[in-house]
Amino acid sequence: MRLTKRKTKEDMVFDLINYFILTVILIIVLYPLYFIVIASISDPDLVSIGKVWILPKGITFEGYKRIFSDSSILTGYRNSIIYAALGALVTVILTVTAAYPLSVKGFYGKNFFMAVFMVTMFFGGGLIPTYLLVKNLHMVDTVWSMVIPNAVGVFNLIITRTFFAMSIPEGLREAAAIDGCSEIGTFIKIVLPLSKPIIAVIALFTIVGQWNGFFDALIYINKEKLYPLQLILRNILIQSQPQQGMVNDVDTLLAKQKAKQLIQYGVIIVSSAPLLIIYPFLQKYFVKGVMVGSIKG
Repeated sequence: MRLTKRKTKEDMVFDLINYFILTVILIIVLYPLYFIVIASISDPDLVSIGKVWILPKGITFEGYKRIFSDSSILTGYRNSIIYAALGALVTVILTVTAAYPLSVKGFYGKNFFMAVFMVTMFFGGGLIPTYLLVKNLHMVDTVWSMVIPNAVGVFNLIITRTFFAMSIPEGLREAAAIDGCSEIGTFIKIVLPLSKPIIAVIALFTIVGQWNGFFDALIYINKEKLYPLQLILRNILIQSQPQQGMVNDVDTLLAKQKAKQLIQYGVIIVSSAPLLIIYPFLQKYFVKGVMVGSIKG
């Protein structure tokens, strides 16, 4: 018969305090997102005067209608998915193949190569030289301009190297070598299957960065058919800005101002929804990988 320890009064009080604190933190974290959702379908006038708190009021879907009436939205979603997926694939391949040798004790010159990588964390070429390099490589107005320039991050490289050094025992590599497995075979057959957490972390970091980024597209992409979602949403938001000098009718100006506020909230939901959907599936790997990679640098 299994015996369970009975909680004392002090334990119950401690648990209640913990539950209370965690509930308050949960509300603080989730309420801003919830407010954006209800504000995106509420009357902007009621939102402005602070009457929208818990439930939407004066429900309207005008903001979403204006956003999705733009035919380029689907194109933006498609492009962003391509950039995020391709960027994650390229980043994971380059990062793990660079981090693995740096984690092996017998790799000659790894300190030198790590120092070279570290220099890029403190010094960069700048916007103009980077643009000229991308242009000379004929990557302007191509998918690769969104993928290659930021394919390898030194931070990702460091946590991946740390993960390999801490999670892959040296004896496992030695055993594989005794069995006749080459370094490449060890990496593919043993190291990669054991590295799912850190691979998921790097992929998630890259997907989030690609999905939220619009500056690179603003610099390197001129063709509208290649615009990512964030750039298209930015253009929709700019177009919705009321120009007071061009609008003589006060009612029209106020209507445009209300539409702009609805579009602002709607744009946040439209751009964030895919990440909120995909994150729960990668959360367990994300937490484990970040913790392992952050223990020792």
